[in-house]
Amino acid sequence: KTLDVLKGFYNKKHKGASLAQEDPAGPPPPPGFKSYKKNSGSGGVMGMIQQIINDAKTEEAEAIQAEKDAQSAYESFVKDTNDSITAKQDSITDKADTKAKKEGEKTDAKKDLENIMIELEELANENADLHKACDFTLKNFDIRQQARDEEVEGLREAKAALSGAQLTLLQRSGA
Repeated sequence: KTLDVLKGFYNKKHKGASLAQEDPAGPPPPPGFKSYKKNSGSGGVMGMIQQIINDAKTEEAEAIQAEKDAQSAYESFVKDTNDSITAKQDSITDKADTKAKKEGEKTDAKKDLENIMIELEELANENADLHKACDFTLKNFDIRQQARDEEVEGLREAKAALSGAQLTLLQRSGA
């Protein structure tokens, strides 16, 4: 809108209403110099304002696109982060379950170990008692064998004596 107003002002052909000078002021240029005229390549103030407007529109479009890209990247980041958090929480739950199971197994194993140790101690005590009994038997075997042999011999003698006594009694009764 501003550009239109300025164009209207500068493009008027009236001398009194325009600031642009139609004729060069002052004397003509010295020989060897060209006469003064507007640079055909420059756009002047109006061109500069138009360029600023175009640059502003371009910057605005780039900013809007950058904002859309940033918003898209942010949404993707939030989604990935939420997925990661969910996966980590599931992993924590799974690991907590596994830990609880392993601790239960460990407790059971400790109880089993304790029972086995008690059983081993009882077996060791029984082994010691049996060993003592066997040692006593082995140590006294010869003495007991000799005593048994003497007892058997005594019984044979008693039997023989009794057999002989019966014979003498039979012989006496029969005679």
